Amino acid sequence: MTDISGHTRVYGILADPVHHIRTPQRLNALMRERGHDGVMVPFHVSADDLATVAAGLRCMKTLGGFVVTVPHKTAIVALCDEVSQRARLVGAVNCVRREADGRLVGEILDGLGFVAGLRREGFAPEGRRVLLLGAGGAANAIAFALAEAGIASLAIANRTRAKSEDLARRLAQAFPRLPVTLDDTDPAGHDIIVNGTSLGLAEGDPLPLDASRLTDRQMVAEVIMQPRVTALLAAAEARGCRIHYGAPMLECQLEMMADFMGMTSSGVRP
Repeated sequence: MTDISGHTRVYGILADPVHHIRTPQRLNALMRERGHDGVMVPFHVSADDLATVAAGLRCMKTLGGFVVTVPHKTAIVALCDEVSQRARLVGAVNCVRREADGRLVGEILDGLGFVAGLRREGFAPEGRRVLLLGAGGAANAIAFALAEAGIASLAIANRTRAKSEDLARRLAQAFPRLPVTLDDTDPAGHDIIVNGTSLGLAEGDPLPLDASRLTDRQMVAEVIMQPRVTALLAAAEARGCRIHYGAPMLECQLEMMADFMGMTSSGVRP
């Protein structure tokens, strides 16, 4: 890492918990490659303190921006001064830029990163039937990105049905020709199963579905990056499924995050 001085731009990642995050390591390396004088550090922030922390970050004149992850992606939307149309549709933000006047501008890159990760691993989502587990911030972003990529159908399974219904309603407005159903967690009949929940972060978490219903004709994808092999991925692999790790979703959006927050040698956004 380069020497930190009064000219160094500071970036953060807001999360709770923080033990599993890998974004600072990746973006610090990318800033070094780009010759950008900046450093990213983790901020362990509880949901109850999010508004207070966001207000404080506005006042940090050396702050370039911050990444937002579980469980803050939906709550941070209301704390931004401006969000993109994509983020407004999704109802979540995972990257925030601080402008010189202290305004916070939000964007959502999770879905774009997830789809790019699938393509990088040689798996095209077009025409696929997808079961999405979860309806939170990352799941919302993935749903819209998959719809934009041309999937054949989407089933949403979430513990709180109201969240599933809300996501389905917004998808219907943006993609009226996409068949969207509110399903249970049975993976039968789907080509891709995406775990968009936090189940699997903690040791001993229950599986988000009945793994005995998986077949070797399906792909099971994660958004969780640590552990790399979650209990769901292990169970899916044992059933002969193709598995897709959580890391590519982040890896494929690092450049997007860096550009959005102005991590260039000149400090000016491309």
